[in-house]
Amino acid sequence: MFNQMLQQALKEQAIRPEDFSELMIRLLDYGIINRDESQVEASLYDRYLQCQDLVDDYLSVIGVRIEHDEQFCSVRLYPPGASAPNLQDEEHSPFNQGFRHRPNQMEMALILVLRVEYEKSLREGLVDDKGCVLISMEEIAISLNNLLKRKLPDGLQERKQLFRNLRQLRIIRFNTDSSTEEAENWISIQPGISSLVNHEVLAQLDPELATDNQLVHSDGGQA
Repeated sequence: MFNQMLQQALKEQAIRPEDFSELMIRLLDYGIINRDESQVEASLYDRYLQCQDLVDDYLSVIGVRIEHDEQFCSVRLYPPGASAPNLQDEEHSPFNQGFRHRPNQMEMALILVLRVEYEKSLREGLVDDKGCVLISMEEIAISLNNLLKRKLPDGLQERKQLFRNLRQLRIIRFNTDSSTEEAENWISIQPGISSLVNHEVLAQLDPELATDNQLVHSDGGQA
């Protein structure tokens, strides 16, 4: 019955079942779609807009929540029970992690540092029209040491893999053909970083970011 209703709804919106399937597989596999990432993701994002209600209803059946950032054209999924700064917590937590990606310690440390640097640049107005912030590898290494007393991996391949993993989460962008070994290389921090680290954690990392006022983003929302 559900399948028949879905097929009929897709037909009414002139969407082929295989196209809907491709969109759902991509969302569940990657956990995020960002229109600016590639032509493929641009097409998938536009398709999501075309059948947004169907996607939302389909995923709600299994308790998956969706964060749609209309300003920066991205869609991110959260598994049942996952904590998300921009979404209310669910009443129940899952027994296991499901498809949730759990960053390792080094990835988490880098995410925290990038979030702090993003907030600093945001407050100084150093963001482009897509909400992105440029930061050098040298600045990242210094911030990582100052905030968490940690260093980037010494091995070039290990370091590249670290940044590739964060790129997979769509929170940074960089030239995969360039070496991340050189200090002059630049990383683009994507606005999606804001959805991974909440205000309380941010304030603990850098007390200067803790104010009596609510953090205000470029879209006017709260952190």
